[in-house]
Amino acid sequence: MLPGTSCRHAVDVAGSYPDSRKPPRCSNSAASGGLAMATAHRPRLWPDNQGFFLKLAIVMAITIVLGFATQLAMGRSSFSSPAILHVHALVFFGWTALFVLQTALAGRGTIALHRRLGWVGAAWATVVVMLGIYMTAMMVRRGAVPFFFTPAYFLFMNSFGVLGFAGLTAAAIRLRRRTDWHRRLMICGMATLTGPAVGRILPMPLMIPWAGWGVFFAIMLFPIAGIVMDLRRSGRAHPAWWWGTGTIFVIQIAMDVIAASSPGLALYDAVVKGGPGEQVQPLSYPTSPLF
Repeated sequence: MLPGTSCRHAVDVAGSYPDSRKPPRCSNSAASGGLAMATAHRPRLWPDNQGFFLKLAIVMAITIVLGFATQLAMGRSSFSSPAILHVHALVFFGWTALFVLQTALAGRGTIALHRRLGWVGAAWATVVVMLGIYMTAMMVRRGAVPFFFTPAYFLFMNSFGVLGFAGLTAAAIRLRRRTDWHRRLMICGMATLTGPAVGRILPMPLMIPWAGWGVFFAIMLFPIAGIVMDLRRSGRAHPAWWWGTGTIFVIQIAMDVIAASSPGLALYDAVVKGGPGEQVQPLSYPTSPLF
């Protein structure tokens, strides 16, 4: 608290107000010099635009639902799929619903419930990561990789994608008391998780051999929207966006490099050993079902 000033709420370390909705109301009991000092040392506050974050969360959720609904409508997926695929889908869509709910709770100021559900979300996100990596390895081992990706690239693209989600989400949880960082890192982490859905919406066969980069640019639209919001309201982008987008970019580069490297190919061989995928060339595109 600044000398000579009393406030109903103090500003927290995140540069947000404790109720995440209203600024503190202060009464100045000092002379005008005290007011000038308080103004000079007032912390720079980031815009508390919870409505924007909720809308962005809903758009990401719609993207995910649309992507997988398109897959089902076109007959590329069915309810007769193995049980593990249905478990994966339930966990994945459950996380998406929880993400939207948590964003809404934070926007309404229901912080106590938001925090309790946050630990449920942390455990849920862990399951999302483990199932994501397992399902990717299973598809590669079965030789069931989409024909617009090489098998080795697909292995690392999906695996690194969910690991990027894990890292960004873990960082957001670690910085949960710094709400300006927390919400932006969560958006970046969730953006990486929209990749598989985006890949089902884009005309991927027409994008070979740049299909992976097409997905990358598409998911980057979500954090870019946040950057634009910050620029319009504050004149500069919050550093969390740069950490988030930088992480996504590094992951994208790593996919290309490691998938074609000797260690990457050795790991691929270990994953497919003994399965039908062992007969598939790791750096060649599978035969298209369209021809």
